[in-house]
Amino acid sequence: MANDWTERYASKVVSADSAVRHIRKGGRVFVGSGCAEPQLLTAALAARGTELADTQIVHLLTLGVAPYAEPKLQQGFRHNAFFIGANVREAVAEGRADYTPVFLSEVPNLFRRGRVPVDTALISVSEPDRRGYCSYGVAVDVVKAAAESAHRVVAEVNSNMPRALGDSFIHVSQIDSLVPSDEPILELSHGAPDEIAMRIGHNIVDLIEDGSTLQIGIGTIPDAVLSALTDHQDLGVHTEMFSDGVIDLVDRGVINGRLKSIHRGKIVASFVMGTRRLFDFIDDNPMCEFHPTEYTNDPFRIAQNTKMISINSALEIDLTGQVCADSIGTYFYSGIGGQVDFVRGASRADGGKAIIAIPSTAKDGELSRIVSVLRPGAGVVTSRGDVHYVVTEWGVADLHGRTIRERAMQLIHIAHPDFREQLMAEARERGYVYPDQIAVLGVGAPELELLESEYVTPDGEVLEIRPIRPSDEDMMRDLFYSFSEETIYYRFFHSVRAMPHRELQHYVTLDYDREMALVAVSKTDEREEIVAVARYAIDPAKGSAEVAFVVRDDYQRKGLGSHLFRELIRSGRMRGVTTFEARVLATNKGMIRLFHTCALGPVESDLDRGEYRLTFTVPSSGDGLV
Repeated sequence: MANDWTERYASKVVSADSAVRHIRKGGRVFVGSGCAEPQLLTAALAARGTELADTQIVHLLTLGVAPYAEPKLQQGFRHNAFFIGANVREAVAEGRADYTPVFLSEVPNLFRRGRVPVDTALISVSEPDRRGYCSYGVAVDVVKAAAESAHRVVAEVNSNMPRALGDSFIHVSQIDSLVPSDEPILELSHGAPDEIAMRIGHNIVDLIEDGSTLQIGIGTIPDAVLSALTDHQDLGVHTEMFSDGVIDLVDRGVINGRLKSIHRGKIVASFVMGTRRLFDFIDDNPMCEFHPTEYTNDPFRIAQNTKMISINSALEIDLTGQVCADSIGTYFYSGIGGQVDFVRGASRADGGKAIIAIPSTAKDGELSRIVSVLRPGAGVVTSRGDVHYVVTEWGVADLHGRTIRERAMQLIHIAHPDFREQLMAEARERGYVYPDQIAVLGVGAPELELLESEYVTPDGEVLEIRPIRPSDEDMMRDLFYSFSEETIYYRFFHSVRAMPHRELQHYVTLDYDREMALVAVSKTDEREEIVAVARYAIDPAKGSAEVAFVVRDDYQRKGLGSHLFRELIRSGRMRGVTTFEARVLATNKGMIRLFHTCALGPVESDLDRGEYRLTFTVPSSGDGLV
């Protein structure tokens, strides 16, 4: 009995032409996904195009040719794309093919419940194992549901298809026709990440903690993220798909799944797209577990992964946070895919983060991808209520729970500097921001990253030190109203009762060349508070910089002022400052002591009407900052 399947197998072997002979006019045909497109069967089906009429072809993205979408065969075939690839994009745009917008997690039920019936499933599988089971290989995704729902299953049995493990098998007895093949599995590769992708990847990596579980796809940005994760520990993967970039992190032990909350130690996915190296990696690999998309993309299951990180892309984002990911205006470009599945799943996970990653411009810098309003016809894939983090090469916008004004401010200042003034003008016109709001062009410049650091207080709290941003205005307002009367008096030299926007804006909008302000940020869960600010203004004629400090009362006498002063000196020296000076009330003993402690040379003191002017010269050589 153990060998019964081999006899049945032999009786089902046919040529590709014979296997598709039964497909009738008006029938509904499913074609396997991605790199697992059955190439021989697809070609044989297209060869029958002139014999058929109104035969419907459905599939996700495929990598091979799509002859059934060519104009000359439009009488024989009508394609329906659940995700639009380059091989059918023109046909959809010209109305010769259809597009069905749907969450990837919900596609399988379209087959199972008969809303999208499948007469014939054309799939590609591995050679059977000794018990007669073939693996769906590089694409389980919606293929499994289509095969289990189809009236007839035709499988291209490819000797090059890897044997992927998990819920990823079909028995020979469930296949009606078998077509032997030794065609190379379709591969997808792309160039190394460029500078923009690397900057985006660097910004994303700052959001990823050790022990996180990743959803990460294919492309230069995902590769840039993966290449920047080499110093992380105990990462896991739960994703709809992955590519070659994962392998190096597995080899380094960075990805091990040791801390995953479900499927511990496993890389969970529904398909892969990459090169032969990737196919060999997943072949019979017990670390890799493949499941259909109704499982991998189920938001409730995704949310069970603690520290779940989803990383998805977009075509355009407006200033309210609406994410367009499937169309360019009315031109359908790709599909909804699994973006919303993972955004919602990651958002609900304990410690999870949902990230939309996008270059700031398109068409070689001619167009901004961050816009005041989406172009007419653009599809909102991720709503403004779902969006959390948006990342460009210019920084990170944290939008969840933010007002429209806060969203606009953050998004404008991670847009490309060439478009910020225009975006701010349009935001002012729409009432998104204050009527006098200023756009700052220097925010997010790579050189500002050199001024980022951490400071650990004596009681063990880790504070983030970074340049101030225009979007810090609300936190600066909170800081001001937390001050004691004494602190306000020492900082402003007189009593200040209020700090309205018209005043506060000048403290958070700098040019970063002649002015610099560093803030110390305390983070508790998802709440951030600025607890200290140190700033200077440069007099270019004298090469000197006047400094000012303010530290929240409960953070004073923790060494924070000294750290900020040293960081200001480091920043000033980078900009050619030779002298630092400060105006200090004679009664402000703490500031006087701070100035003398941090000075790099002798301090000159001039007292006039109860106010000291303190000055020191920066040494011309040696670092002096230890």
